[in-house]
Amino acid sequence: MIRVVLTVLVAVALLSVSMPALEDARVGTTDERLGTESDRIERAIGALSSGSRSVSDPSLAARTTITVRSPSGLTAARIDRLAIVEPERSRNGPGAALRYRIRGGRDRTVSIVPDAATATVEVVDGPIPLRTRGESRLGLRLVDDAGPTVEIARVG
Repeated sequence: MIRVVLTVLVAVALLSVSMPALEDARVGTTDERLGTESDRIERAIGALSSGSRSVSDPSLAARTTITVRSPSGLTAARIDRLAIVEPERSRNGPGAALRYRIRGGRDRTVSIVPDAATATVEVVDGPIPLRTRGESRLGLRLVDDAGPTVEIARVG
């Protein structure tokens, strides 16, 4: 009986000591996965703008959709907020960013900046909230707005 109690106490002590390291690993995994999602969006923007011609009429513009997957499961940290935003204008021109907040943390931002020669990026109708669990679909449209511009909007 004493051995069982001691075993349980040691297991609880080891678990409580390892929890901060596990949470750090989950946050790191979430950061990495969201970085991968921003890279996928950049590649989709590059593919759309390199394989199409921008036009001034939005109804005739080249389009594509991309699915953004929010990290979830035991290996990912819980995300409170996730959105595509248009950050302040920088010297690289307008762009977009994936902004998220991990539970109990600060806002984090991953830039979505395709090659400047390809196209600029514009977020339609302000920040686009995305699902913090599961998938969100984004629509990309290549228009001519004083140069090739890829507009990002939420589809589903």
